[in-house]
Amino acid sequence: MIMMRILLFTGKGGVGKTSVAAATALKAAAHGHKTIVLSTDAAHSLADSFDLTLTGEAQLLADNLWGLELDMAQTLNSHWGAIQSWLTALFAWRGMQDMVAQEMAVLPGMEEMANLLQILDYAEKEEYQTIVVDCAPTGETLRLLSFPEVLRWWMDKLFPLERKAAKVIRPVFRTVFKVPYPEDQVFQAMDDLFHKMERLHQLLLNPDITSVRLVVNAEKMVIKEAQRTYTYLSLYGYATDMIVCNRLFPPEVEGGYFDVWKRTQDRHFKSIEEAFTPLPIRTIPLFSQEVVGRDMLRLMGETLYGEDDPTKLFFSGHPQVITKEDGGYSLSLMLPFTSKEKVNLFQGGDEVIVQVGSYRRNIILPRSLAGYRVKEAHWEDGRLKLDLVTEEV
Repeated sequence: MIMMRILLFTGKGGVGKTSVAAATALKAAAHGHKTIVLSTDAAHSLADSFDLTLTGEAQLLADNLWGLELDMAQTLNSHWGAIQSWLTALFAWRGMQDMVAQEMAVLPGMEEMANLLQILDYAEKEEYQTIVVDCAPTGETLRLLSFPEVLRWWMDKLFPLERKAAKVIRPVFRTVFKVPYPEDQVFQAMDDLFHKMERLHQLLLNPDITSVRLVVNAEKMVIKEAQRTYTYLSLYGYATDMIVCNRLFPPEVEGGYFDVWKRTQDRHFKSIEEAFTPLPIRTIPLFSQEVVGRDMLRLMGETLYGEDDPTKLFFSGHPQVITKEDGGYSLSLMLPFTSKEKVNLFQGGDEVIVQVGSYRRNIILPRSLAGYRVKEAHWEDGRLKLDLVTEEV
């Protein structure tokens, strides 16, 4: 039995993640895997990448490959309909116009979250062997991937109390205050949503099934965001198995103007190696024409993967792990074949630099940990463990 693979592509807006996701899907299909490629980005561009018209229904794009751009209204109604109806009534009760109330009832992130849940639908149907996902830009993707943690807290702490109180409070609110109080079907919809998110969470956390692939350009701002994204992914336990550096100037491009850009890219590519080693870093050149249509996407896929099957696991394990501990956090780094005495640590603001001999690793802490400092470093089973505490500790 062939294990299902889910490949999530994300990166800063404009780095070419949609093209890389589409090229990967075509390559996977060419290797004989029944593949579907879909977008969770509210601003769909997958159809533009294939130079085709896509709808909310899966359609055949090539041998073994199907694609779709999710219908926002349809996915919202499927996963958020009953809750949205109650919120609309509540906002209308507060005096909002019907149209405004309906728009306000779609909470921030709900559209993207509903799209993300479509991954679960396709995974549980087991209709496809490979699901390739063109995710929203990194900020939106990270917010969505952290959503199950927030939802779990709400469901564990508040949901049971709200549901028990509903039978007593609902008649009073209806008759005395005329407030639309949630019916049992709304609570059931919340419960269903929670369990779907739980199943999706477990699916995405399984490193044998799901891999995140970060797409970057050799540019300083892009690299910084990718570093922070990678640390966030580590914080939430998601496995990254590849870094894709897109749009590097090829050797045949030369001359005064381009030489300056190539030297800049070389410098930034070294920063990418320092930041993400031991993850595999694959490169794609800046092609002589834009990557649009199946022929150019196939060329991109061949360049990126060569003879490799794009669905294989390119890196196993978590080179960087963040866990919450009493009084702070622990940042654990995979550093085999060295010792604590050979390691030097430097910290400036939200950046931690780990240097071993002439090699160094730059780690950008998530903004939520930017106020933390390294209190102590110690060695555990070939990993360097850094204890992070707040300045007040």
